[in-house]
Amino acid sequence: MTIETKAKPIAPDALILEIATRHFFVETLETRNSDQLDFHDVAVWAMRAALEDAFETGRRAGAAAETQP
Repeated sequence: MTIETKAKPIAPDALILEIATRHFFVETLETRNSDQLDFHDVAVWAMRAALEDAFETGRRAGAAAETQP
């Protein structure tokens, strides 16, 4: 599951939050000074899926940048 960046590039912070929300169901990546809100138990397979998603998104963005004049 990756994000298409052809139409309009997404700002890096927004893209990171979108991936985190999709894979870890977090509302924000801002520090809220609450252990309950700032720390999350994450399964290794969910972490792997999020990293693969981020890698694939970066790969596609790089490929798109190479083809632009």
